Amino acid sequence: MKIEFLHTMVRVKDLDKSIEFYKMLGLIERRRIDNEEGRFSLIFMCPPEQADGRADVELTYNWDGDDGLPSDGRHFGHLAYRVANIYEMCQQLMDAGVTINRPPRDGHMAFVRSPDNVSVELLQMDEPLPAQEPWASMENTGHW
Repeated sequence: MKIEFLHTMVRVKDLDKSIEFYKMLGLIERRRIDNEEGRFSLIFMCPPEQADGRADVELTYNWDGDDGLPSDGRHFGHLAYRVANIYEMCQQLMDAGVTINRPPRDGHMAFVRSPDNVSVELLQMDEPLPAQEPWASMENTGHW
């Protein structure tokens, strides 16, 4: 049986903040659907090199709000992206006020959370980078 990944959907409370977060990760908006009858928007974001839709994150925004967000519902797990330089990405996110929940102490893996409490795993492309400070001795913050 053939199966093909389509996208991961996450509900968002503040659409602008969420789009900005995913843009900081390097994603671009690929497609947008505004449904007036259903009063929601679907924003599909992806890495520029994968704009064919095979790596979409679908941000679902309900125009009338969603009082349950953000919650710590981890029922779907996390999103995962490979990055060219995990230290540079984490520094860029940290400089923008994003908490690095699991720092890249090993030069390979880190976890952060979106404004809507979605856990995002960052993995170093190719081989892990050599350990370096401040990351090597940085403690975890919160959970992922």
